[in-house]
Amino acid sequence: MQISGLRQRLNKSDEFHLQLRQLHAALGISEDYASQCKLPLCPEPDSLVDTELDFYQRPQKLTQAAFDAWTAMKTAATEQGFSLFLISAFRGLQYQHDLIARKLQNGQTIEQILVVNAAPGFSQHHTGCAVDVGTLGCDALTIEFENTDVFQWLKENAGSFDFYMSYPRNNAYGIDYEPWHWCFQRPSQ
Repeated sequence: MQISGLRQRLNKSDEFHLQLRQLHAALGISEDYASQCKLPLCPEPDSLVDTELDFYQRPQKLTQAAFDAWTAMKTAATEQGFSLFLISAFRGLQYQHDLIARKLQNGQTIEQILVVNAAPGFSQHHTGCAVDVGTLGCDALTIEFENTDVFQWLKENAGSFDFYMSYPRNNAYGIDYEPWHWCFQRPSQ
């Protein structure tokens, strides 16, 4: 029984790494990306739950713990007069591939893209714990979000709900500043 479970986990891991290699090759991402980038590998969770629809009325998913924390944080913000909403939550490996492929088709280089979007397998959105947050009166996914009252509220309060801003200015990952991108992290035990 234990050997069978171990075999299943190894097979799942092998499949995940094979899929990554294939997706990276299709996008022209170098084979040494994993060893060269500073981003951690972000496997998809075994279980996701439906959340509310995002700002564009698309269905979204998160892990149960992240959704519970998101709901509590959103409720607290609303009670204090701040309007925040989902722009994006879980994104699978194929979705990340397709997002990057569209940018390549529009003439961007892979180097330009990888400072804005992590390669498949390295996006926090794969974990089901990351959310892109928006607010009324501010265009989605723009640096101007940092000038909103909601951003100030998040900086002061998101940690109380175990959310942190993943990509502050000059972050260690080399990803462009994203004041709208927040990730749920279960507190250390």
